Amino acid sequence: MLRTKGRKRHRLFKILIVILLIIAILFGAGLLTLHLMTKDMDPMIRGQLWSTLQYVPFSLLTYQFKSKTNDAVKAAEAKTGGFIKGICHPSKNYELIKEAGIEWDRADVPFPFETTGEVRQRYLEWKEEMKGYNDNGIRIFMVTPYPDDFLEYGIDPRNKENEAKIKAVAEFLITDLKDIIGGVQISNELGVARFMYPLESVDQIVWFMGIQLEAMAPLKGDIVVGYNSAGPQADHHSAMRKYHKYCDYVGVDIYAGCFDGGGVPLMNNIIIFDLIPQFLYSFTGLPVIICEFGYIGDGEPKTEAEKLAILQEYGYNSEAEAKADVEEFIKKLPENFQNDIRRGGGSDPGAYIFSDTIKGHFYRELPAGVVLKDYPHTPEGQAAFFSYIIPRLASYPFVLGTFVYSWRDEATCYVCGFDDCPIETRWGLVTKDEEKKPSFTAVQQAFASID
Repeated sequence: MLRTKGRKRHRLFKILIVILLIIAILFGAGLLTLHLMTKDMDPMIRGQLWSTLQYVPFSLLTYQFKSKTNDAVKAAEAKTGGFIKGICHPSKNYELIKEAGIEWDRADVPFPFETTGEVRQRYLEWKEEMKGYNDNGIRIFMVTPYPDDFLEYGIDPRNKENEAKIKAVAEFLITDLKDIIGGVQISNELGVARFMYPLESVDQIVWFMGIQLEAMAPLKGDIVVGYNSAGPQADHHSAMRKYHKYCDYVGVDIYAGCFDGGGVPLMNNIIIFDLIPQFLYSFTGLPVIICEFGYIGDGEPKTEAEKLAILQEYGYNSEAEAKADVEEFIKKLPENFQNDIRRGGGSDPGAYIFSDTIKGHFYRELPAGVVLKDYPHTPEGQAAFFSYIIPRLASYPFVLGTFVYSWRDEATCYVCGFDDCPIETRWGLVTKDEEKKPSFTAVQQAFASID
């Protein structure tokens, strides 16, 4: 009897080994195929893809067996005083902001110095503006200067000889502003070309963020300090591990259903709002702040005839013609668009303009398929999105807070400069004239439901 049981166990063990071997072989074959398919891909994108495969599945698996809070979460929450109910780019309409249940303002700080070394007037005006929010009961979550701000000042953020100078700026900011800020985010979405310029690699990005975190650590007191990524970007977070000891949180911006997901259907599925925070918490052990999230409240795809008409306005009958004349074509575009192309276009600006990520700006459309099921890009669909997703995110004990993007609709798209581009103009809870949209009430009620 015992021998029979032993033989059965041995047989089951052999079957398990065979299954694991098959899985390993298939996985290895898949990686080899992926390697061959992506060997000519942009190194930054390729790195994100490989790191995602390397870290995300295992982290999501182990997440299921981890406690959903820890000492790092509790310590950060003690600093913030509870769940962060935040907004990006508010006006000075303090009472209307507070009526929406918003308690935090996420704001970009200007570079603090002139090239002469004197404190900039623009910085002093920003500081005074932030005091106004603070005096009206709205806390400040500061986003530090971008890499190109340092370059403009004369500090090349790619040069490690400038470490002391970069740290000095970080130390000045957290010391000078410690009485009016409650949180710090080191720059913003440094995996995105328009924000990371002139940085050129993950190593440069990580060093730039990490040394500022290190500089702020002994000075931060009750201020929560961390950094963010655009989506999961496992390559950034894995490389940042050596600096996580200086972080109170990790941040992420999630815009599922609003931008092209590189052909990955999951990136336009609402489950991404669950998976990315789960991955980050499991992988880093730190609380997660959703530093930006939102949903475009208006816009639709253009027909092929409408797109052709736009091309013809510029003197071309096809995208190929525009690409063939790309230097002259670029000169015809708004200045904002020209600047974005210079930063992100690399050696093939024509391909950049008509890439899945950017061409929606040229055609002033929301591409077909870039939408969440059950949440159309309408004012009502936007409101329904917030009603569902804010309580959902708040249900995770390790999610420290959220910053809605953004307060009001904009007159002009900051990426392309077109007034009729919906991509960066229709995010608001209120209109350009600060009339309440359905999403205002949705956010108000959702924040009110959070203890």
